[in-house]
Amino acid sequence: MNSSDDQGVVAEFLDEIEPTVFAFGTGITLVFVVLFALSPNTARDVVYGVQEVMLEHFNWAFLIIMLGFVLFLVFLIVSPWGNLKLGDEPPEYSYLSYFAMVYSAGLAAGIVFWGPTEALLHYSSVPPLYDAQAKSAAAIPIALQYTVFHWSLTQWSCFTVMGLGIGYYVHNHGAPLRVSAMLTPFVGADNVDNAWGQLVDILAVFATLGGVATSLGFIGSQFITGLEFQWGIQLGDLGTVAIITGMTVIFTASLVLGVDRGIRRLSNFNMTVFFVIMIATLIFGPTVRILGVGTQAMGGFIGDFFEMSLFTHFTKNGAWVNEWTVFYWLWPLAWSPFAGLFIARISRGRSVREVAFAGIGATAMATIPWFLIVGGSAVIMQHSGTANILGPVNTFGEAVSGYILFGSIPIAGTVLMFLFLVLVTTFFITSADSSTLAVSMMTTGGKEDPSSINRIFWAVLQGVVASILMVIGGVEALQSAAIITGGPFAIVCLLAVLGLIKTFRSEAGSVLLQEETTLIGSDDTPKQTANPEPTKTDD
Repeated sequence: MNSSDDQGVVAEFLDEIEPTVFAFGTGITLVFVVLFALSPNTARDVVYGVQEVMLEHFNWAFLIIMLGFVLFLVFLIVSPWGNLKLGDEPPEYSYLSYFAMVYSAGLAAGIVFWGPTEALLHYSSVPPLYDAQAKSAAAIPIALQYTVFHWSLTQWSCFTVMGLGIGYYVHNHGAPLRVSAMLTPFVGADNVDNAWGQLVDILAVFATLGGVATSLGFIGSQFITGLEFQWGIQLGDLGTVAIITGMTVIFTASLVLGVDRGIRRLSNFNMTVFFVIMIATLIFGPTVRILGVGTQAMGGFIGDFFEMSLFTHFTKNGAWVNEWTVFYWLWPLAWSPFAGLFIARISRGRSVREVAFAGIGATAMATIPWFLIVGGSAVIMQHSGTANILGPVNTFGEAVSGYILFGSIPIAGTVLMFLFLVLVTTFFITSADSSTLAVSMMTTGGKEDPSSINRIFWAVLQGVVASILMVIGGVEALQSAAIITGGPFAIVCLLAVLGLIKTFRSEAGSVLLQEETTLIGSDDTPKQTANPEPTKTDD
């Protein structure tokens, strides 16, 4: 590439950025990192203090709001409003590829990572809603039930609500492809770049950067822990930075390839490996016990869904709810801007019903079996003494559980352990791809295909932030900051629901009328009135 081409690329990058959102989104993130690096103890105290106040006083509100999102999406699936479409064009991707990208863009990396672990933790310390003895046979279905509850329907609801709240107004009302598009029913599609809209987009950039940088550190720590536990290899700061850099290079390359050649193909690969691991674990693991305990856990999940959804427990065990359920609701709320924006980007031509079902129905159909099979195997093997997973988890952390579980499965253990590591990595890459693309779209005023240099800029920035925080030990603080941004996005998602209700009430009726008119017009038999008027002819 010659100098004129280089100047053209840079000029395109500078020309496409939205100055306010770009500057403030980048600036807030960098200021946070610098302040944390200069005075980590003070930064931790401030962030943790704000988080504690928010969880102590508003946990009930987050529980109610997230349950409301689930009920709203179920209504869209079964009601006539589900017939509305996002644009008039045919869908860009097959439904399987569409679902795979929705799943990979969400919390799939977390689902894979926590699959062998969370049920074990609930088994060793039973949630306070139930009175079973810890590490008993009665604790096994309860542990699986709560794990399924945390990861199946509710977490995905805010992504889906945000995706509909952005996508419907982008594809039907001409709003720019940015998070603030969900303000369209209140301010109009031409005014979403007002002060409130820019504030929403700036918060979305910060939340996305925090979420992805934390995940880079999260997955990097899993590799570091695995190397130390499995092979005794200890990495210093340079090794940590090297791992984060390697992951950044991989997902940047996939990102530059674009949605169709990069994200779509990798998402399809992810889902294939995902189901291979799940089925192989069921076949080679304690099959009969998995099926029996899994059935019991599903019964508890269905029967106790509303009680678990609204359980706050203001006694001394209220801390448990904040550390688990409320934390799990705030984390995806912080991710909802980029996940929702990516869902909006790929949902052109889909009906509202298809988007809603993909968001909470199809994802639950993939997630529930994973936790019942993988999590069930871990708990059953721990309880029966086939494998000791809790001991190393208490010593090395949750990251080692997958190594032990899959290494203990007869015949296919080594292969499953390798596939597990591949899957965690590739799921993270697709999440990082979609989030970086979303940030690029947000900071270019809604450009659907931002320039390569724009995508590379944000990918590198996220890698740098993750590396710095991994070295100085601030990943948990950035995670807490991202969780704090989930609070405001609970309100943003709620506004998206209210706006969609307002719009769907006025537009669903006209769509039904058009469908009835089309059906009448397509009937080959002419409609006769009781007293037809004579046909007029020219003289």
